[in-house]
Amino acid sequence: MLQELCKTYTQLSDSDILILENAKQMLPLISSAIRADVFIDCLTNIPNTAIVVAEAKQSQKESMYQHSVVGKFALGENEPAALRTLETGLASRDLKALTQENKTVRQSVEPIRNKEDQMIGVLIIEQDITKDIKRDKEMENLLQTAEKLTETVSTLKGAESTIIHHVNEAIIMFNRNGIATYCNPEAHQLYKKLGYQDEIVGLSFNNLTLGGMTFSGVIHKDLVNVVEVKVGKLSLRVKYVAMEDENEVIGFIMIINDVTEVKEKEMELVSKSVVISEIHHRVKNNLQTIASLLRLQSRRIHEVKAKQAFNESISRILSIAITHELLAQRGVDDVDLRTILERIKESTMDYVISPDKMISISIEGDHIIVNSDKATSIALVVNELLQNALEHGFKGRQEGKIRIHIRKSDIYTDVTVVDSGLGFDAEKVKTKSLGLSIVKSIVRERLYGNLQMNSSNQGTEIRFNFKNK
Repeated sequence: MLQELCKTYTQLSDSDILILENAKQMLPLISSAIRADVFIDCLTNIPNTAIVVAEAKQSQKESMYQHSVVGKFALGENEPAALRTLETGLASRDLKALTQENKTVRQSVEPIRNKEDQMIGVLIIEQDITKDIKRDKEMENLLQTAEKLTETVSTLKGAESTIIHHVNEAIIMFNRNGIATYCNPEAHQLYKKLGYQDEIVGLSFNNLTLGGMTFSGVIHKDLVNVVEVKVGKLSLRVKYVAMEDENEVIGFIMIINDVTEVKEKEMELVSKSVVISEIHHRVKNNLQTIASLLRLQSRRIHEVKAKQAFNESISRILSIAITHELLAQRGVDDVDLRTILERIKESTMDYVISPDKMISISIEGDHIIVNSDKATSIALVVNELLQNALEHGFKGRQEGKIRIHIRKSDIYTDVTVVDSGLGFDAEKVKTKSLGLSIVKSIVRERLYGNLQMNSSNQGTEIRFNFKNK
């Protein structure tokens, strides 16, 4: 069928068609390995039109297709990824397409070339656009495997030198009896590194297996099986892929990735995370110690303004300590702003608001992740605004409301603190209030944002912003 279609609709040579025939043999393996519908398309003599010359589909339940599409035309307006790759020779990743049965899918397309590096067709991988899968990362990784498997089989006879340049994984092919029939240079180097002196081809699977997998365990699995193993200082990811022909397993491929460097970097990140967490933990403890000392000192002071100054300083120190506590728990240098503000709210409700007053504080709006420097600055600003609202806005009042709203836009994030208090003369307070002076200084010099204040006898609204990045 493939040969007949190619001779009728394309200008491909017999040697080109043979390469496509070899690639066709791999389609069932690729389809089962990545659980997707897989096709080979070739450019026809009709402008902007390709034809499907081979296919391998998932089971009837999982496939997007009810009928075979071999021999059907693929139009540029419906399948831009396929025609783009056929015409330019460039791979296409994860682009929308409309199938011959009018269903929307995502296509990833790889070029198929002959020995002269000329385009002769494309390998198309299709997955349902509505499936709830981790498509972005999984498709990229699986497509790379599919690409290399296709290259390996289509160039295996008489062109082994090209494999060295295109396949970074160690690949060993086994027949149905578990005997290695092919070994690429990467696999040869890997097993040499593991201490093997024998030629890999001809050895049994049980002598080459890594991670305790048995031949019977691999040959009877109809899905891709992936394991990670530690061999000496090497960390390896091993994938076993069954090869089928007319629903019969005729062998399998073992693909080995050396992920030692990746694992080492992961360990470095874990170590750095532990160090960061410990630093934040110690800073938090030191700040709490300072706050405790100030609190002890304030108990010996009877002058009202001095005692108030001590309490305000303690509140500021604790707002910073809250930020470092959250950062210590996460073990990273970023934290959710809403989580910080919730903790400041709890601290204010517990230690600042008198139990006999019915003043509520609510937080609403977007979640946004900020770094430690920005988190500390915002915590200080919001804490200061809460202190001012409670100290001046509700003087002589037993009840009231304070609302904190976070609104994230493309470039800036706005934080608004609104209270239902008495209000104040903004011009007079600007020059007299230490708290607002601190707020203005932090917003301008550390957050590089703007501050707006509106106040009346109905309450006060103070808004400040900062850049998201």
